[in-house]
Amino acid sequence: MVGQLVLRGFIVGIVAGLLAFGWARTFGEPAVAVAINFEADQDEAKVAAAVAAGKPRPAEDVVIFSRTVQSGIGLLTGMVALGAGIGCLFAILFAFAYGRIGNLAPGPTSVLIAFFGLVSVYLVPMLKYPANPPSVGEPETIKYRTALYFLMMAISIAATLGALRLRRSLVRRHGNWNGSLVALGVYLVVIAAAFVGLPGINEVPATFPAVTLWNFRIASVGIQTVLWGSLGVLFGYVASWQLE
Repeated sequence: MVGQLVLRGFIVGIVAGLLAFGWARTFGEPAVAVAINFEADQDEAKVAAAVAAGKPRPAEDVVIFSRTVQSGIGLLTGMVALGAGIGCLFAILFAFAYGRIGNLAPGPTSVLIAFFGLVSVYLVPMLKYPANPPSVGEPETIKYRTALYFLMMAISIAATLGALRLRRSLVRRHGNWNGSLVALGVYLVVIAAAFVGLPGINEVPATFPAVTLWNFRIASVGIQTVLWGSLGVLFGYVASWQLE
């Protein structure tokens, strides 16, 4: 059964990746283009200042993939690969959770898992370390920033799983409402502690367009919402063929 679910998760993940690509291409790429032009203008201004100071003009970086390739086949490949990978993991998680989170049918179970996945994997880490377009962030700190982001993601996922397990044990003794409230409270305390304990990052240039930054972050939230939302709905639909 698990093998069939994983295969369906793989296929559904590809479809979800295609839908997310459509969103990214429509709403994300315009902000990326503005950010890249901003970065190019900033770099040109630095080079002009260096040349005016008598320094030699640095050699231009070799562009391996053009913007057309990056925003087209490159973005498509990345989103489809991401969707397929998440789809396989989603199917495994569904196989474990189905029948263990109440008497829910495959559809509601799938949507519920997708909701928790979106919140724990993306939304909570994004609130601490929001997505930034090109030209935002120092190249020297990229490894540091990436490590912090994945650490926040790991804490968020662990807190979500721990809260769900805690709720399950509390519900038996204190009922659904009280058990859910206590588990939610513990989850919020852990997340709040992570927000306070982990260092903040503020590397947005003062002259960067605020509207572009806002549009990019909204588009990023939309991409993940489309990916996880379509995955939850479509996987629940196809899983019901096998399980009902």
